[in-house]
Amino acid sequence: MGNQRRKILCVLAAAAVLACGLLAAPWGPRLSGDVSGDAALAEAVRPLLKNPADRISVAYIEDGDVRFAGFGADEQTEFEIGSVSKTFTAALLADAVERGEVTLETTVADIMGPDLADPDAEVGSLTLAELASHRSGLPRLSSDPASLAAALLGTYLHRDPYTASPAAVLKHAQKASVSGRGSLSYSNLGYAFLGQLLAKAAGMSYADLLRQRILEPLDLRDTYVPVTADNLRPDAPTGRSASGLGQGAWTANGTAPAGGIRSTAADMARYAQALLAGTAPGVKALDPQWDSDVAGEQVGLAWFTKVSSESPARSVTWHNGMTGGFAAMAALDRDAGRAVLIFSNVASSQEEAALTLLKEGL
Repeated sequence: MGNQRRKILCVLAAAAVLACGLLAAPWGPRLSGDVSGDAALAEAVRPLLKNPADRISVAYIEDGDVRFAGFGADEQTEFEIGSVSKTFTAALLADAVERGEVTLETTVADIMGPDLADPDAEVGSLTLAELASHRSGLPRLSSDPASLAAALLGTYLHRDPYTASPAAVLKHAQKASVSGRGSLSYSNLGYAFLGQLLAKAAGMSYADLLRQRILEPLDLRDTYVPVTADNLRPDAPTGRSASGLGQGAWTANGTAPAGGIRSTAADMARYAQALLAGTAPGVKALDPQWDSDVAGEQVGLAWFTKVSSESPARSVTWHNGMTGGFAAMAALDRDAGRAVLIFSNVASSQEEAALTLLKEGL
């Protein structure tokens, strides 16, 4: 009876904490009046920032030159870039292909070898290209009960919902059902799986692989994948939901290849400059290769390319990202040599602002 009473009290206490978090009136994010960087860029982008945020960093790149503007932030402010991380994982794949280590048709079974969980399961025949273009048929998230429970708890407690280790990601992905293979269906599980497969093929961790092959060659010193909270930098910021509720840092553990990278506008601008110049490792990831489910849009390795219906037609290559407390958008006009990057410490999208600025220019 005593144990049962303690359990009830614990449940009630937890419910009270949760209720306080849900019922407390969150602050409404407001764009900071502390403006830094290029005044003309700040003036041009300010009216485009429709969704609430209090700290935003913007980078505008044209003809190799970069301009920055910040609202309560600057080009050195750290942000979680969410699913823009997938473009780095895609670059690792394209780079490995260029090195002759794998091909786009290399399969899960080829990399897993004797560690393949079930030689007869369809997942073993999935190719790296299918994983990298969201055409694998893997579900968006793992259906593993422990992962689902962690995701649910993380959501309610406003903390990282991704806790599975790299080994667990490999295990869960191999047990997942394959459905709709060949059609585009966005999958965080598929990208986490891809990143861990590339790490296994290279014989090192995903974080080490990313650092050695992408970050160091591009001198991206403030871009990193913490994997766990223990590896966050001492001053690593946290963000807020669109309604203003504080969120814990998302470090993603084994799911880091799908969304666990942190960076700054300065580093991401350097990355975008190299992509536009064609000098970034794995730059071929940008090239559109397969039709998506959106008219006029194709997907490459992670990156989406949309061709406008206007005359002359314009192509925009893009990827967005969002975590519990941050949002990111990277948009490139490769023909014009222009790119726009926007990072927010509030989980409210700024895609339209980036696309409008990319189209209109300065």
